[in-house]
Amino acid sequence: MSDSAVADLTDAADTLHDARERVAEVGSDRLERVADGHAAFVRTLDRHEDEATGYGEFEKYVGFQEAVADRLSDLPDDLPARGAFDAADEALQQQTLSTTDFDRAREALAPAAEYAALYEEWTAARERYREARSAVHGRRRALEERIDDLDRLVRLGGADLDAPTHRLRDPVAAYESAVREAFGSFRREASARDLLAFVETTEQYPLVPYDRPPERLREFVAGGAGTEPIPRLLEYADYSRSKLDHYVESPRELKAAVGTNQTYLDGLTADPLVVSWPPPPGERLRYRCEELLACVSRFADDDVAARLRAVRALPRETDYATLRESAVARADLTPEERERLASGSVESDLAAAREELERIEAALADHPPLSDLADV
Repeated sequence: MSDSAVADLTDAADTLHDARERVAEVGSDRLERVADGHAAFVRTLDRHEDEATGYGEFEKYVGFQEAVADRLSDLPDDLPARGAFDAADEALQQQTLSTTDFDRAREALAPAAEYAALYEEWTAARERYREARSAVHGRRRALEERIDDLDRLVRLGGADLDAPTHRLRDPVAAYESAVREAFGSFRREASARDLLAFVETTEQYPLVPYDRPPERLREFVAGGAGTEPIPRLLEYADYSRSKLDHYVESPRELKAAVGTNQTYLDGLTADPLVVSWPPPPGERLRYRCEELLACVSRFADDDVAARLRAVRALPRETDYATLRESAVARADLTPEERERLASGSVESDLAAAREELERIEAALADHPPLSDLADV
């Protein structure tokens, strides 16, 4: 695909070069003036032909001649093909006009039309060049992503799949089990007000990604019903209003605040508090554990915190990078990828992608952006 994109860019560059050489003989600004003048003159002819050639339409005839004069006054005397505009005007200087006169005027504009065609060709060549270069850029981005993916596969292919990854897995799993149990108890037993207050405190910890509670829900739990736990409020939200009258003071407010936010409340789980498997790189694990400790200690006992500190110590007390790489390889490599690694096709694909990227880079260097090209 890149060879095709490079070929398109090369061809577009050749076309642009040829057009630039011809445009340079005139000057792009002057050429544009001719093209604009030609287009305006032709529009004037097309707009007025029917009415200016009619009998007894003197006012329209005069209006047409004034329009032609306005078009001519806009054109500098030294403009290329200026004589073509004058010749067209001369063809129209008749006491009465016929379609033949308009045809002669259009024929007289032929030299200006050639300049206008050159300007359109140059504009089209520039746009094609821009699009071709953009396509090569897009191919470069795709190649860079592919090379990153293949590099990752090669790296994972070198991992020891028989490494004792349980040295990482066991502490991570033990902490996950403990924090899920502790959060489950917290959710069941704590007041909705306290639970949402805990969620709000996590805003200062970017690596503990709870969503901020909706404003209406926060305002509701600030009242008397906020002393109830979340599961109880969700149960109330399913009651009829007449039944709710026996449990809360404001059934309508509960329905509006809790019922409409049931998806959010159902989503308040321990998920943001667990350590992923495979675990993150060592430095990120340390930062995440520090933030988790600050949050977990607000509702869990010392045993949960101790298990989390054991996870935090893994990069220091184990060959963490090697074991993590093995864990990632086990989790991420598909049977097909393992087969490709064993056959050597991944390495050959990587080499081919890097060679292709070199050709892409060379093409982009040989064909700079339009903004870097000298004016003509």
